Amino acid sequence: MRRGTFVRWGVPIAAAAVIGAAIGAGPVIAAVSGDPVLPERSAQQLLADAVAATGKEGGIPPMSGTVQQTASLGLPALPQTGEASPLNLLSGSHEVKVWYGAKDKLRVAMPTQLNETNLIVNGDQAWYWESATNTATKVTIKAGTKAGMAQEHKLPTPQPTDLTPQQVAERLLANVDQHTAVRVINTAEVAGRPVYQLVLAPKDAGSLVQEIRIALDGETYVPLQVQVYAKESAEPAFQVGFTQVTFTPPAAENFTFTPPAGAKVEEKTLGTDLGQGAEQRAEHAKDVAGQAKVVGQGWTTVAVVPFSLSDLAGGAGDKTATPSDSRQGADPSALADSVLKSATPVSGTWGSGKLIKTKLVTALLTDDGRLLVGAVTPEEIVKAAGTK
Repeated sequence: MRRGTFVRWGVPIAAAAVIGAAIGAGPVIAAVSGDPVLPERSAQQLLADAVAATGKEGGIPPMSGTVQQTASLGLPALPQTGEASPLNLLSGSHEVKVWYGAKDKLRVAMPTQLNETNLIVNGDQAWYWESATNTATKVTIKAGTKAGMAQEHKLPTPQPTDLTPQQVAERLLANVDQHTAVRVINTAEVAGRPVYQLVLAPKDAGSLVQEIRIALDGETYVPLQVQVYAKESAEPAFQVGFTQVTFTPPAAENFTFTPPAGAKVEEKTLGTDLGQGAEQRAEHAKDVAGQAKVVGQGWTTVAVVPFSLSDLAGGAGDKTATPSDSRQGADPSALADSVLKSATPVSGTWGSGKLIKTKLVTALLTDDGRLLVGAVTPEEIVKAAGTK
């Protein structure tokens, strides 16, 4: 993981997004025949409960626990990367420990077999610790930096770096609109706590998503688990949820950090000092974002950005690459080769390209320099390629 871009790992845990009052969900009532029994709540009531619980000052209640993420997306074999690489989150099961004190007090620990990385946020300062390299990075977060890092063209499906149920639920609930059917099914239990299960299902047949289940804590209404089911699949293709959780304020010591003796300490200012070449990367990202567009709406949204194979393969000669890239084995060329081996050649009146399909996402790299990505069927993405 690039320490300069550690924010992608979840700084901070986002509160669930404010949901519009008009949700076409119908007066569906939560079943109470299951175990445990909870008071009846309609889908609209549960959405309102979640907003009320997270919209107050300070966000979600203080809490801590262990989160497990499991992904089975049907990806081709990926090249070996370092333990901290985001690529590892695209398959298998991974565990993180979370402490949340307030919107500006967060700690996320990512243990691996032999090492551990820690992200500690306390007010306008943060520490990122890598035990494998005995390196600690002290980051000062400039005011307004977090707000400025929002991405414009988000897909309605979870991203690999969504580490907690709250983050995933925020992304999903923000897309609840006239394109989504909402219902409530039987109650269940997550991390030893009774939960309501809110189900979101795309109305458009062109989506690869069958349904998404969001488990809301029966007492606090905080999302404790999110499960994403692909079409024609009995098991979740993506799941993130607490295996252990407690709603008590974490001790203040969880949000402090002192580098161990002998550790290499670096200092950064997020927003100004992001490392060599940061300005060039930021300018390039801004230029690409300006050229990006969206085709379709709702669950069949397709993001279209300028792209070519050289963008992937260019990492080897990128003078702005950081030392942590090589430590983690992040080889863009190897990744490109691995993914493209599974690609299917396609063509149409729009031209030709290579198509990659997983259980939840389809991507099309066209020969005329475009990358189309969406949680849609191959037919839908090929159709989107004809919209220029």
